[in-house]
Amino acid sequence: MNETAVCVGTFTAVKTLWEVRIHKLNEELQKEKEFRQRLLLVWEERAALAKLKEKVINEDGRAILRIEGEEWKTLPSCLLKLAHLQEWQLHRTSLQRIPHFIGRFHSLVVLDLSRNSIESVPKEIGQLTSLQELLLSYNRIKSVPKEISNCVNLERLELAVNRSICDLPPQLSDLKKLSHIDLCMNQFTSIPSALLNMPNLEWLDMGGNKLQELPDAIDRMEKLHTLWLQRNEITSLPETIGNMKNLSTLVLSNNKLQTIPACMKDMTNLRFVNFRDNPLELEVTLPPCENEEEEEQQEMFGIEFMHVYIQESLKKTGNVESSTSGPSPVIN
Repeated sequence: MNETAVCVGTFTAVKTLWEVRIHKLNEELQKEKEFRQRLLLVWEERAALAKLKEKVINEDGRAILRIEGEEWKTLPSCLLKLAHLQEWQLHRTSLQRIPHFIGRFHSLVVLDLSRNSIESVPKEIGQLTSLQELLLSYNRIKSVPKEISNCVNLERLELAVNRSICDLPPQLSDLKKLSHIDLCMNQFTSIPSALLNMPNLEWLDMGGNKLQELPDAIDRMEKLHTLWLQRNEITSLPETIGNMKNLSTLVLSNNKLQTIPACMKDMTNLRFVNFRDNPLELEVTLPPCENEEEEEQQEMFGIEFMHVYIQESLKKTGNVESSTSGPSPVIN
């Protein structure tokens, strides 16, 4: 009986000893595996950093990271070692997301990530207070974060051909230096209030959206000189458009306009206007041109067409006198 107990006790002790040894061996193997993984990660980071450094150029005294047509679906954290960069130009890299550490690149002046596969913009973008240009066209972005309003030096914002953006946060009107915005080929059904309240907006493209009308308050964009609204569903123009005294370029081709408001005859700064491919009520024929160059100008600018159309429209309503007031713009 005692011999049996001794044998069982010895077996249990040996089993426990081996279990301890196996556990220690597994721990050592796991540590070695983790060490190798960390070592591999270090080497991969070093290789990635070396590759990124090769893409950095100095142009006009500015450090620029320029990558074109290479596969970079994500950007490694080792990029932080290049925090002095002032400009990113990453095109056709299949980049899927902007890294959250983007906010640590305080020297960035231009962030150009056009023609990638980016689906969202991180709120950390608002930490880039030196940023002047944010170019994110031809991506898959669905919404615009309000934190962009913290980029107080932003002058240019491009979000064209993302195809899903339908609104802008009202906070963007705080961007006092923003003068150029491209929102073409998205899903806007109206002009966002943020745009109407931007004090220095000069250039706006909202072509290829789903706009059905322009707001009466459109003349609040006092400094706007270029407005692209082609390929929308606009059926009429508000009378207040005549108050936009700085407007020199207005493109309204491929809409659903049936008439041209008479107030536009007094827009003396207007130099380029296009009403082609609209179901206008009147058929207007311009006087024959003296030469081919003049004919091309008529076709391209449409200023003369606009004035003749307004005159014919006023005649039809019996208001001939008002049609002759005000000088016609000169076609350059």
